Amino acid sequence: MSVKNILLLSICVFLSASCKQNAEKTNQKDEVVEYASFGKNITEDDALEVMDAIIQYEVMSVGDTIDSKIAAKVSSVCQAKGCWMTLDLEDGKEIMVKFKDYGFFVPKDIVGKEVVINGLAFIDEIPVDEQQHYAEDAGKTTAEIASIVQPKRTLSFEADGVLIKQ
Repeated sequence: MSVKNILLLSICVFLSASCKQNAEKTNQKDEVVEYASFGKNITEDDALEVMDAIIQYEVMSVGDTIDSKIAAKVSSVCQAKGCWMTLDLEDGKEIMVKFKDYGFFVPKDIVGKEVVINGLAFIDEIPVDEQQHYAEDAGKTTAEIASIVQPKRTLSFEADGVLIKQ
């Protein structure tokens, strides 16, 4: 085999490997993420990641509202009928999510799933009786419910649309 043939063979092998890698990258990008949709039809486009959501809430005061879309994992769901859920912000904080006008509910078995919520982000102060009601809905013990004795400042959200990653 001549040097010319070896060089030509090397170039062909290199180009073949390069094309294969590009095809693999293209296939990875073409993966379609499936979502179950509840409430208003929304897309996952432009959803804030957890760190950006934390920053958004840090600049807010009680009574402020911001139109927002957030992607996060579900940490708990109302076990009575799916009428609220909390999202984990990975810093020990959670977002309390309720659904606009109780117009829809979410499945009760979505803890740990990724969701995208769309609607109004706000800071709220939840009275003791309402906290106790949520604790009861979440299946907390009588002792846990009785230990709630002070109003709680919460990161809240009124969702008009929810996507649940399948």
